Amino acid sequence: MEHELKELIKKCDMAIKQEDFDTLLNYYAEDAILVVKPDMIARGKEEIKKAFIAIAKYFNNTLAPTQGEMIILEAGDTALVLSQTFLDADKNELALSMERNATYVFKKSSKGEWLCSIDNSYGTDLLKELN
Repeated sequence: MEHELKELIKKCDMAIKQEDFDTLLNYYAEDAILVVKPDMIARGKEEIKKAFIAIAKYFNNTLAPTQGEMIILEAGDTALVLSQTFLDADKNELALSMERNATYVFKKSSKGEWLCSIDNSYGTDLLKELN
């Protein structure tokens, strides 16, 4: 049986592709963080929405994320998701394709719904920025 977080992440990817950021934010905790780029973090839903709008604009409104292989490690009300993430977009008439090894942290709300607390599409590549 497929873990429910896989389906939730697919919904998030679709919301990003469709630029439906209000729906996307339903899957984030109030105090969530988004790693926008290695030296920039958006904190809270308002900043996260602004970041996704800027990211969409940067990629000429063509960003299409998808997930490949995924490992979900769950302990109580917390889950760590390690995911092969693919990002496709067009930038200045050039087709871009990137692969990242993302890390996401989800926590269950008091209502039993999974909400993203940490969205880090860069995964451990953030460590490279320290050198």
